Amino acid sequence: MRTLPHRWPPEIRSSLFRAAARLVLAVLPAIVFLAAGCGNPSAAPAIPSPEVEVASVLQKDVPIFSEWVATLDGYVNAQIQPQVAAGYVIRQTYKEGSFVRKGQILFQIDPRPFQALLDQAKAQLAQSQAQLGKTEMDVNRDTPLAKERAIAQSQLDNDVQAKQAAQAAVKAAEALVEQARLNLEFTDVKSLVDGIAGIAQVQIGNLVNPTTVLTTVSQVDPIKAYFSISEQEYIHYADRINAQTQKETPSGGPLFDLILADGSIYPHMGSALLTNRQVDTATGSIQIVCSFPNPKNALRPGQFGRLRAAPEVRNGALLVPQKAVTELQGTYQLAVVGADNKVIIRAIRVGDRVGPEWIVESGVKAGDLVIVEGLQKVQNGSTVKIKHVQPAKGD
Repeated sequence: MRTLPHRWPPEIRSSLFRAAARLVLAVLPAIVFLAAGCGNPSAAPAIPSPEVEVASVLQKDVPIFSEWVATLDGYVNAQIQPQVAAGYVIRQTYKEGSFVRKGQILFQIDPRPFQALLDQAKAQLAQSQAQLGKTEMDVNRDTPLAKERAIAQSQLDNDVQAKQAAQAAVKAAEALVEQARLNLEFTDVKSLVDGIAGIAQVQIGNLVNPTTVLTTVSQVDPIKAYFSISEQEYIHYADRINAQTQKETPSGGPLFDLILADGSIYPHMGSALLTNRQVDTATGSIQIVCSFPNPKNALRPGQFGRLRAAPEVRNGALLVPQKAVTELQGTYQLAVVGADNKVIIRAIRVGDRVGPEWIVESGVKAGDLVIVEGLQKVQNGSTVKIKHVQPAKGD
């Protein structure tokens, strides 16, 4: 150890000695700690195992729900049109938007021209009947005379032919009377079905003819819901769809919930009614029609909604919470806690989602514990401490 030069003054040398002593005292504890650590590695404090929350893999039968966008339409939509050749509307006898009965008068067309035609037809019928009476008398008078050869047979033949012509004329006149009577009745335009009557498309005084649509009456109880499924879905469910909809009264198929535009669920469930005859070549879909009870006429044609049903049930499906599954570059995995509380990262194959859970096709078995909280704190092979086991839903 080098000594301080003797030429330094005593007070400087004393100050330097005191500083060196303080430095040694400050560094000495660290040196002792490091020396102790190097000499006894087991004395280093152990890192505690992370706490995680787990849930057990559940196995049960699961209905697979699907949803489709649907449009509502009347079970029957009857366009109300005149059945007379032409006429002026003189009265509207229903309240627009109200419920009407079959046979109820909705409009009245001026009946006077049709009454005149009926009177004319009746007069023509009376004339034909009078002519028939004359020919009958001629035949009755000439028949015995012809037998006695008092008149020529040809005269009796003419009388018989005249009688037959008169009979035909009477039938034609009767048909004209019936037609005129129908035309007069048709001036009262009636509803063809029970249902909701729409807004009138004509005004009082309009000239109408058989091509004029006066209004539309829709039968809305029950009401139809139209939706489309893809060709692939149809192929998958074809046997069940056809088995149900080909019955005279469809039954045995899945029931449908109707989710309305405000998110509420319609209180009555519907059933499949029919399947369209062909696949739409433009969209690759096929149309299916459902029927819903509508006792209060709350549903109206033109409404949109979503249909939800479970056309398939997966028996013995394995379910895990969705938050237990992580996705990495198109593959799915989850962390399973073994009997020794060690973590095993497993690749899995997932299926449909069912609410907050996911169906797992392969990679786990019923009863396995999977981590749902604390995934970011674990890695493959690490030991964990189970904080809480979530109860399996549906148990």
